[in-house]
Amino acid sequence: MIKRLAVYCGSGSGADPAFADMARNLAQEMAARNVDLVYGGGKLGLMGVVADAVLEAGGKAYGVIPAALVDKEVAHNGLTELHRVAGMHERKAKMTELCDAFVCLPGGIGTLDELFEAWTWNALGYHAKPFCLLDVHGFWRGLDLFMDHVSESGFLSTARREQLMLAHSPAQALDMLDAAARTATQGMVW
Repeated sequence: MIKRLAVYCGSGSGADPAFADMARNLAQEMAARNVDLVYGGGKLGLMGVVADAVLEAGGKAYGVIPAALVDKEVAHNGLTELHRVAGMHERKAKMTELCDAFVCLPGGIGTLDELFEAWTWNALGYHAKPFCLLDVHGFWRGLDLFMDHVSESGFLSTARREQLMLAHSPAQALDMLDAAARTATQGMVW
C-alpha cells in the first residue's frame, strides 16, 4: 500500500549509535518492500544515514530542502530527486504531498515540529496519512506517555491519540502504517 514514506529524523546522529543502526535498518526494510524515501534532503546525521542506506539498497530517495538550508544542512546531491523550496512550511507541504505515510526516527525540535504539523493537518482533514514513532532504546517513550497524559487530561480524544502509533522495529512500523493506510483509503475517518 505505502509506496513513499516520509522519514522525519535528526540532522545530527545523536549520542547512541543505535539511532544510526535503526535508520539503516529502516532503509533496508523500505528497499526490500519497494518503498521510496521522502525526507528533508540533507546528507548529515540520521538524515544522511537513511538516505545513503536507501540508495545503497537500490531504493529511491526524494529530498525536500529549503534553499536557505542547502549549505547549512549540506544538501545531498546523490538523491533520485532533490526539491528546493522557499522555506520550512513549503518543505513540510511538499513532503506531505510526496508521501503516503510518515515515520519518526529520533530527532530534535525539527523532527517534533514535522510530526506535530503532520498530525495537526490530519486532524484538520488536509490528509488522511498515518504516522508512527519508530522507537530506539526508549527514545520516544516519554512522548508516548505524555500524549497519554494529554488525552487523559481531556485535550486529545482517544481516537486521535490512537493515531500516533509506536513501533519497535522497521518491519512493525511499515506493517502498522500499511494497515492504517488501507483503513484510511476505505473511507474510515482516521
